[in-house]
Amino acid sequence: MPHHRTLLKHFPFLHSLNLSSNAKLTLTPAVFSNLGALRLLDLSSCSITYIHMDAFKGLGNLHTLLLRNNSLQELDGPFLLPLKALFHLDLRHNALVSVDTWSLQLMETVPRVCLEGNPWVCDCSAHPLQQWLRRRRAVQVTCVSPPGLRGQEIAALDSQDLGCQIKQRFARGVSTPQPITVTENNTTALPAGKGGRSWPYLVGFLVTAVGISILIALAAKCKLVHKNFASYRHRPLPEISSIGGSPMEDSTEDDDGFIEDNYIQPSEQLPTKEEQELHRSI
Repeated sequence: MPHHRTLLKHFPFLHSLNLSSNAKLTLTPAVFSNLGALRLLDLSSCSITYIHMDAFKGLGNLHTLLLRNNSLQELDGPFLLPLKALFHLDLRHNALVSVDTWSLQLMETVPRVCLEGNPWVCDCSAHPLQQWLRRRRAVQVTCVSPPGLRGQEIAALDSQDLGCQIKQRFARGVSTPQPITVTENNTTALPAGKGGRSWPYLVGFLVTAVGISILIALAAKCKLVHKNFASYRHRPLPEISSIGGSPMEDSTEDDDGFIEDNYIQPSEQLPTKEEQELHRSI
């Protein structure tokens, strides 16, 4: 097929297209974009190793997509996004060893998916595929490796057969086991609420307590400084003599206990008005 979009542009009403057994077929992005009415597309036995995410752009009415007997080693999940009406997807006899979780979620909307004949590796990474096959009640999807599981159906295996570590969580004070949690690695995680998850709360509590203590200390210190500053603004009390005392304070007391009043002698009296006039005329 040429690397441009002009080959199929004159067939907008084409319903079925069989391109099977074309060796090394290259699917350029949007090569089928002019085939909006296409219902069946057969790309079997074309030695396809990779599907671009836009390879089937424009095929919104496609019902059946046949990709069996190719060399697909992995699925790029987004290539299914334009296929809104897809009912049958055939991926048998490719080179698929595993499928990621996102691709499995996209294939949930396809009623019929065929995955038989692929060299599936049955380890803990195959656990999502195992759960998907159980929901779909798929059969004849068997393991190729490891040798101990070769030929066994993936849906019939349990988590221990896949090598996944299983932990059982028990509620405090209850002897009934809780649902089993499967982890996809071989590391042991701490139970929820212990160890690894409790220390953030402890650190948060300590930081909050220290912050509150600092705020209280600053508030007390500011109040004390304000009080000391206000004390410097007080004026000293006036002396009694400046306000005015009793006549007794201006008097002198003789040795015999009698008080001698201070009065102005006649000779010390101020001159009269006539004397002042006479003085001025002189």
